[in-house]
Amino acid sequence: MEIKVDKKKCLGCGLCISLCPEVFELQNGKSQIKAKVDLKKNKNCIEEAKENCPAKAIIVKEK
Repeated sequence: MEIKVDKKKCLGCGLCISLCPEVFELQNGKSQIKAKVDLKKNKNCIEEAKENCPAKAIIVKEK
């Protein structure tokens, strides 16, 4: 699994962080993926954050 946040689309609303705090964090007003996070373990909350992102800025690719 590969995940990224499109910084141009991100509103910095923090919804992804409230839904999946193990994976997402805010930096300079935009969401980003935390370093060394277990994506497989957090797959469910990542999908929830992606589906609920108002800007559709979370991109998830299955490898």
